[in-house]
Amino acid sequence: MSTVDPREIEHLSKFKNIWWDENGPIKLLHSFTPLRVQFVRDGLANAGFKIQNPALPLEGVKIADVGCGGGILAERLARIGAHVTGIDAATELIDIAKEHVKLDPTISERVNYIQTSIEEFSPENEKLYDAVIASEVIEHVENPEIFLKECVRILKPSGSIFVTTINKTLISWLGAIVIAEYILNLIPRGTHEWNKFIAPHQVQHMLDNCGCKTKLIHGLKVNPLTSQWSWSSFTTINYGLHAVKERETKI
Repeated sequence: MSTVDPREIEHLSKFKNIWWDENGPIKLLHSFTPLRVQFVRDGLANAGFKIQNPALPLEGVKIADVGCGGGILAERLARIGAHVTGIDAATELIDIAKEHVKLDPTISERVNYIQTSIEEFSPENEKLYDAVIASEVIEHVENPEIFLKECVRILKPSGSIFVTTINKTLISWLGAIVIAEYILNLIPRGTHEWNKFIAPHQVQHMLDNCGCKTKLIHGLKVNPLTSQWSWSSFTTINYGLHAVKERETKI
């Protein structure tokens, strides 16, 4: 079964030429990235990773950025030392990512982009990665349970998986779709479907079934006036989840 939704690929690929415009239609993704990097750094530290080089705190960490789009998060992670494999089913976005990373020779050797789906990628890459990131992607895929199983498949034992996405609540429909897309135009219209949003306990349950123990579920909020993100005690709209692979399961 495929995890790829062709409609989502078509919609997101429309923004290929402005993907790296920090004031463009996907500016919220750009402004979210520092907090996403912090989430990964802190999560790895809490899972036992020891920083050897303060200048490159993620040096030596192998990360798979699943649903990497044009590479916004992948580049930031590489900048602090991680070796990142970014995969995405959208050919045009992978092409943009490959071109953009060439602009920074200091990180280009630490980033590799592949146009593929997670279910195509995982059989040849089992247990290879210290961390897997699925940031702002699970709400765009088909078969989220299969998607998460395949993400866990490429994790090393004791590896970490990080998910950021949108909860499935009435408030998330109002905030993430009605207000963000149609009133304030913070996000391109048609980017989200409420039916594809997923609650934290559902993600936790799916990961439990894959042998992963959830370590943290944290709410996220954004100031619509400044586009600045911060942590929140409320998971009603956006949230981040960190889990650690504790056992092998049949996939």
